[in-house]
Amino acid sequence: MSKEQSMSTIDKKLLKSLFFRSFTVFAPFNYAKQGGSGFCYSIMPFINHYYKNDSEKKTEALTRNIVWYNATQNVGTFIMALVASMEKENSQKEDFNPDAINAMKASLMGPFSGIGDTLFWGILRVVAAGIAMTFGAQGSILAPFIFLIVYNVPSIACRWYLTKLGFSVGSKYIEEMYASGLINVLTKAASTLGLIMLGGMTSSLVTFKSTLKFNLGGDQQLVLQDILDSIFKGLVPISLTLICFYLLSKKKVNFTVLIVAVIVLGILLSLLHIA
Repeated sequence: MSKEQSMSTIDKKLLKSLFFRSFTVFAPFNYAKQGGSGFCYSIMPFINHYYKNDSEKKTEALTRNIVWYNATQNVGTFIMALVASMEKENSQKEDFNPDAINAMKASLMGPFSGIGDTLFWGILRVVAAGIAMTFGAQGSILAPFIFLIVYNVPSIACRWYLTKLGFSVGSKYIEEMYASGLINVLTKAASTLGLIMLGGMTSSLVTFKSTLKFNLGGDQQLVLQDILDSIFKGLVPISLTLICFYLLSKKKVNFTVLIVAVIVLGILLSLLHIA
């Protein structure tokens, strides 16, 4: 029996709904959650169906899946469908560890984005544009339609195939891993990989370079940035990140307020010629 044949009629219907909803994943984009709201909206049919008799678990599932999410959505449906299959397992098994769901999602976003960005943004889009420009150079009105067809047909086909594959892989292998006890190892590994990804993103996206210098007489200068780097390279960015995390998680500071505070801090440091 094939994977698709063994899938229930209800699951097939829910997967179709997930697939069509996935096109809106970045419609409610915001800097706090990126595509988190759209991700939750996409898998909501599964949550509504499998937690319909347990409002507490349903609330937990919605909260769990509205967190930060960012993956190339040409391939991101695999992650969505995999998470949907894990939510199904969680609704049916009392001893299922729900922490594995976000750990798995966090560990897959980076690798899938790397593959998706390269294949679709770096290769397919360039090829589609090249073909379309050939028609455009000849004055053909078909040029924009050629671009849309060449780019979107493989993209949409990949979305749908990965939607089915993600759910099938989840339904088959998560059951086996849970029975063998490997799910705990996988959860730990996925959590570690997710933290490594976040650490890498922090180091590349959060930067600080001080321009403050002190003349010590003669040709000697005391450069603040050199002192900071000698103590710990990236000391200010990581400190700022940890402070923001503390204020968000422990003090429940509003995210918008925190963004405004960071912007104001940056302006003040610039005006004072510190950074």
